[in-house]
Amino acid sequence: MRFLPLTDADRESMRRCLGIKDTADLFADIPERFRFPTLSEIPEALGENRLLERFRELAASNRHDEYLPFLGAGAYRHFIPEVVAHLSAKGEFLTPYTPYQPEVSQGSLQAIFEYQTMITQLTGMDISNASLYDGGTAAAEALLLMQRKSRRPRILVAESLHPEYREIIQSYIQNLDIQVETVSMDPSTGRVDLEKLKATLNSETGGFIFQSPNFFGVIEESSAIAKLTHSVDAYSAQIVAEAMSLAFLKPPGEHGVDLVAGEAQSFGLPLGFGGPYLGFMATKAEFLRQLPGRIVGETVDVENRRGYVLTLSTREQHIKRERATSNICTNQAWCAVRSAMYMATMGHDGLISIARANHTNTAYFADRVRTLPNIELAFPRNFFNEVVVRVKNRQVDDLLSHLESHRILGGIPLHWFYPEFADCLLINITEMHRKSEIDRLINAMGGML
Repeated sequence: MRFLPLTDADRESMRRCLGIKDTADLFADIPERFRFPTLSEIPEALGENRLLERFRELAASNRHDEYLPFLGAGAYRHFIPEVVAHLSAKGEFLTPYTPYQPEVSQGSLQAIFEYQTMITQLTGMDISNASLYDGGTAAAEALLLMQRKSRRPRILVAESLHPEYREIIQSYIQNLDIQVETVSMDPSTGRVDLEKLKATLNSETGGFIFQSPNFFGVIEESSAIAKLTHSVDAYSAQIVAEAMSLAFLKPPGEHGVDLVAGEAQSFGLPLGFGGPYLGFMATKAEFLRQLPGRIVGETVDVENRRGYVLTLSTREQHIKRERATSNICTNQAWCAVRSAMYMATMGHDGLISIARANHTNTAYFADRVRTLPNIELAFPRNFFNEVVVRVKNRQVDDLLSHLESHRILGGIPLHWFYPEFADCLLINITEMHRKSEIDRLINAMGGML
């Protein structure tokens, strides 16, 4: 049955009200050459067999598998067991919407509950929500949470927080009455300058957001940061862009931070042109009513059988709009379910083993770099699986081009984000890199320098 919501008379009435002669006038702000494109460049329809051949031809032109990558900066290449991909692709997990009806959603609810449990264990926090969109929006939600809880207008943000996360934060707050100030880093250590943080904190400060390991791969002094923020009754939020570090480092909760949020892509989600990724958030119990998103809880039914339900849901569709703390919709929790499958598959010892391999391989690279005459580590201590190398007597882009000619993607040039680090590269090494591949990178770098 056709559905025609507007009659010609309705449309004419709308045009008169808007003061336009034709519906096309609604698109007058779009440049004419883009306004009504022709379809002349779309090829003719193909039969199924020829269409599949064409797809194979296009796929063959992609040579990414020939390159050895050392890219990181918030997106990390880790091994994913095949069982994770297989189970997460099951229709029961892949297609459901928000599990409003617990009587028909026990599988999804239990999987999310297990995810929350593992996130709290890794972070050392009291509670976890049922996921957010990605690390950048998780950082923005963390800022909003601290401002709501503290009722103070001023939030501090570390200069060493991922630059893209800082841009997302600015997009979130640009129309809100929130003051954001940046706390600079110590250029000799790559860490937050604690003296400048201390000097910047005051009674108007609601919280401080920092990243550890930070954008430069350096592990921050979380305990000292938490202590300083608490001295003025402010909160501290640690952002984690490389979730694998949580299996290697002391849990943030044991450092006294109030809130941990970030990106959990490393737990079972493949690299893929920006997503879908997985934002996580875990906090102390006092933040329960301020958490964005959903929380799945464990309960019993009338026959005293264990079951799972949505214990807290703070979307504006569920509660009074002015009390809502989230607008997160759709089945974003699928990424959390897949992450839970990964963590359960690897187990406690498996995660620790993988995290240790990340650090060991990176330490091996750092040791080998010292043999190169015109390369040095900008921050030679307190790293996990990313390091910044400084290139002497050569342009960074020239070195990257040289490495690319050797089929190596050598790192992220920091001048994209920090002009003062124009001579530096951010290099990431994980358990996926063999020592022979690290040697290949070192040899290629030495061959140019």
